[in-house]
Amino acid sequence: MTATAAIFAILASLWLGAMIPGPSFVLVARNAIGLSRRDGLATALGMGAGGIFFGSIALAGLYTLLQAVEWLYIGLKVAGGAYLIFVASKIWRGADRPIAMQDATGVAASSPRKSFWVGLTTQLSNPKTAIWYGSIFAALLPQHPPLWCYFALPPLVFSVEFGWYTIVALCFSSKRPREVYLRARKWVDRIAAGAITALGLRLILTAPKAGI
Repeated sequence: MTATAAIFAILASLWLGAMIPGPSFVLVARNAIGLSRRDGLATALGMGAGGIFFGSIALAGLYTLLQAVEWLYIGLKVAGGAYLIFVASKIWRGADRPIAMQDATGVAASSPRKSFWVGLTTQLSNPKTAIWYGSIFAALLPQHPPLWCYFALPPLVFSVEFGWYTIVALCFSSKRPREVYLRARKWVDRIAAGAITALGLRLILTAPKAGI
């Protein structure tokens, strides 16, 4: 596989990973619905910035480190699985709680700067994201990628993460998609929680036999 083809494959995999229902999706959607479109976009920007961090770390050899220290890889998978189950339990418990909607006068509740940092810290605190990035880069990136890859990949990764969550923010800050979501929110959140729990359990159950 050429370096160019590898980069396209990495970006496609990261896009699919971002589309998996999870805490990032729910956070962007809720900020877009409950605060404002600007807050949703600011949260998406934080997700994109987090993607640059993980992409850069993966380029620097995260997976190589995990491969050399097997207990670290196993520990990261268990921690990531436990984190996902914790997040899923919060989403499940909150599925019945109404989202406080702000009207046009509710500007005080909107804080794009805070939403950006919430998005960034949510992205950076998710061990699953570190595992996903490390695995994708190790599986698809050539062992000795050309120099241009190191400059091209971080902004491209940002474009994927920010691009997807921008779509989420724009959709959920529009009236009709918002109304559809609010009507089905209980089941949407519980389906998302179930999917996240399944991912968490899979990480934990496969950790002892994680032969990299």
